[in-house]
Amino acid sequence: MSNNVKYSYPNKLSIIRFFKDAEGVRKNPIPFHRRYFEKLGDSFSIRIGFSKYIILSRDNEIAQYILVKNQKNYHKSKFQSVYLSKYLGKGLLTNDGDFWLKQRRLIQPAFHKQKMNQLVDNINTTITSELDDLIEEKPIDLFPVMSNLAFNVVAKSLFQLSTAEDKFHRIKFIIEEVQNFLIKEIRLPHKAWWFSLSGQVKKHLSLAEENNKLIQEIIEERKASNEEINDLLNMLLETRYEDTGEGMTVEQLIDEIKVLFIAGHETTANALTFTLHLLGNNPEVQQKVFDEISEIESQTDNIIEQLQKMTYTSAVLNESMRLFPPAWITDRQNLEDDSLAQFKIKKDTLIGVSFYELHRNPKYWNNPDEFIPDRFLGEQKKESMQYFYPFGAGPRMCIGTGFAIYEMCLTISQIVKKYVIKSNNDVVQFNPLITLKPVNVEASFFKR
Repeated sequence: MSNNVKYSYPNKLSIIRFFKDAEGVRKNPIPFHRRYFEKLGDSFSIRIGFSKYIILSRDNEIAQYILVKNQKNYHKSKFQSVYLSKYLGKGLLTNDGDFWLKQRRLIQPAFHKQKMNQLVDNINTTITSELDDLIEEKPIDLFPVMSNLAFNVVAKSLFQLSTAEDKFHRIKFIIEEVQNFLIKEIRLPHKAWWFSLSGQVKKHLSLAEENNKLIQEIIEERKASNEEINDLLNMLLETRYEDTGEGMTVEQLIDEIKVLFIAGHETTANALTFTLHLLGNNPEVQQKVFDEISEIESQTDNIIEQLQKMTYTSAVLNESMRLFPPAWITDRQNLEDDSLAQFKIKKDTLIGVSFYELHRNPKYWNNPDEFIPDRFLGEQKKESMQYFYPFGAGPRMCIGTGFAIYEMCLTISQIVKKYVIKSNNDVVQFNPLITLKPVNVEASFFKR
């Protein structure tokens, strides 16, 4: 478009207010976002310099447009593509364009429902093992317990018969260390010189390289064994590109496995922690979940059939992820000038969609801050799903959605049928990092 185009943007947040709030926003942006939305409307903009704009939105029309309707014009921002890829490589999470599409088509069949069904027994066995040591009758911090459980479910689903427990522990440690540093880099860009000078960047790049080597050793151990094992690694090793008939290189396989470890464990751990907190504060909902699980188990021993019947348990999980979406925000940049809702925006505008705020926007939800699982039952569910983004939307919707839902339903059912959960917090605390991370969320478990 010509330079004479007149661009228009949502109501502008004062740059003075932006800088005044900057330190608080770095610590926890969510309360500030809420304040800005209430004052400026469902979308607002920030002008950086003479011609650069950032838009933040909780508008469903905008979310649908950039993620689904015109997604080809909206690629991931450099926060995702540059910062993340530095440590995670070129996997599905960090790629865009033709290469991303090629990888998505390659990997998608491994996450088909029939393939996931083959993993269910292994997932269920791992969950049972992880819950064997659950501390009873005294308050425990839920997130570390759910984090270990979710990580081990992913590890055992990827590498079913690997005996590399020490490697798994090291991989988990490295992932957490690198993510914590990555958040610093994103939120404190003015300290980039110090991070480099002090050796912190070098240290974390070295950790990322160590992670690559650990995963490569596990892959090579599997290849050398010539064993056919029913796990995700086997499914990924069997994938073939349509155009060449060849499989992924070891380097590409490592990058995709890193993404599965990260995307597949922390988001699930977050969602499970928030769900247990909500069940602990809502005994009548917890009782309904128990009644549903008891009824289902009296009807069938088949785990797949049980999962298909967990209507109310699924509604509880959905309502938990509405209130506390694990992937709480996403961003995109437009490749070309575009008309977005009633605005005319310049190319390279950074657009953030806060799923946390969209999920609580009173324009779409009645009593938005209340925990009401019935929103996701019957006719109400059709309405609710229009404004619900726990796993994103469009072509880039999380590839592991089915896996995560199976894992969470099985975990909740195993806990609820064995324990009464009592929450030790009225108000839940969290830290909005790359994901919405629970902080000091405690509950107690009493045998039924």
